[in-house]
Amino acid sequence: MPIYEYRCGTCGFQKEFLQKLNDSPLTTCPECGKESFSKMLTAAGFQLKGSGWYATDFKGCAAKPEAAKDSGNSPAPGPSCNGCACAGNG
Repeated sequence: MPIYEYRCGTCGFQKEFLQKLNDSPLTTCPECGKESFSKMLTAAGFQLKGSGWYATDFKGCAAKPEAAKDSGNSPAPGPSCNGCACAGNG
């Protein structure tokens, strides 16, 4: 479940709430009770750094076929193999 941050436009009260994606947004401020509570746009709480997080990270790189893995021969790098961690970066 994502964490959403809300802020009251009247009193300035600010708080984070753990909500389901399909929950309706909160509108009533828990501090002053007015209907000026709105969801804020905030940055994600984590960053994925480095290579190899997703299978699509190196989409332009040539993948090693099974035969090349067994024989030790690596294919030529693809057109976009600039600094990536595929077999052609070496």
